[in-house]
Amino acid sequence: MDAREKLRQYLEQRREMGESELVLDTMTVDEALRIVGAKTVAAKPMATVGGSTASVPRAAAPDTSDWRTALRETGAAPGAASTPPRHPDATLSAAKGSGGPAFPPPRHPDVTLSAAKGSALPDVASGLVVGTPGSELFGGSMASLDSLDAVAKHIASCTRCPLYSTAINHVPGEGSPNAGLVCVGEAPGATEDELGRPFVGASGQLLTKILAAVNLAREDVFIVNVLKHRPPGNRNPLPEEVKACSPYLVRQIELIKPKVIVAWGTFAAQTLLDTKLSIGKLRGQIHRYYGVPLIVTYHPAALLRNPNWKRPTWEDVQLARRILDSASPGA
Repeated sequence: MDAREKLRQYLEQRREMGESELVLDTMTVDEALRIVGAKTVAAKPMATVGGSTASVPRAAAPDTSDWRTALRETGAAPGAASTPPRHPDATLSAAKGSGGPAFPPPRHPDVTLSAAKGSALPDVASGLVVGTPGSELFGGSMASLDSLDAVAKHIASCTRCPLYSTAINHVPGEGSPNAGLVCVGEAPGATEDELGRPFVGASGQLLTKILAAVNLAREDVFIVNVLKHRPPGNRNPLPEEVKACSPYLVRQIELIKPKVIVAWGTFAAQTLLDTKLSIGKLRGQIHRYYGVPLIVTYHPAALLRNPNWKRPTWEDVQLARRILDSASPGA
């Protein structure tokens, strides 16, 4: 497979996940797809690169083993990353022999933060707001489930959507019932379905390392997915499946009362925040989910495919840690 085909497949995958911008190349996914000859993207006469406007050649990119070189040779991409890291001291190096991205050794933030209940960090923009603080997240039959164990038992016998009939196990979530941080993913994968536990495959191992980098063990947080049963073949969840499963997640969050939520990946972020905005538009802000600060970042599985997202993910988990540290003990 040549570089153009690899790039085309990669960009189409990013667009399907809701992304519209490339992290390193300051151009839209559609513009890059057009350069490599994707027929499904409408042509645009001009592309903005590095603050200037330049014509985009209609010819296919040169045959090269490096897709960034191919883009640069068309005149449509800068020669280096254009977005400076916000935390230059957080060096991210590949783990020796691990085959995946590594994160810096654990360290505590050196910034003194306000401990006022519900206050936003003064140097971080406020984002979307869903619900109001103190309001009941979900009423009706779920309100009678007074513990996480009760929710898990209810999920075990759930027939609210057809997914229960194709899954091996239900995956209700796991962790501390008093967790200050809740990690929300999309849906169980094959390993999770087999074991009945969330985030235990390759992406789960990376999640554990990411949490450790900000001095959090898996046992200290609560890890959960929007869907509690695996969609066949790991396909994208259907709207009716999300509607059926969401009350369980909402009740779990209501019972835990976390200080911060981290939405891992496009699907979890868009579901919780009721938006179609991409991760690139949602990250770097403090959103609110019924009064609980919510941070959006890339899914660990995406980091395994694209190590370039290590740094923005590290910035996001550092922000979540700051919020956690700034919360009052009884808040």
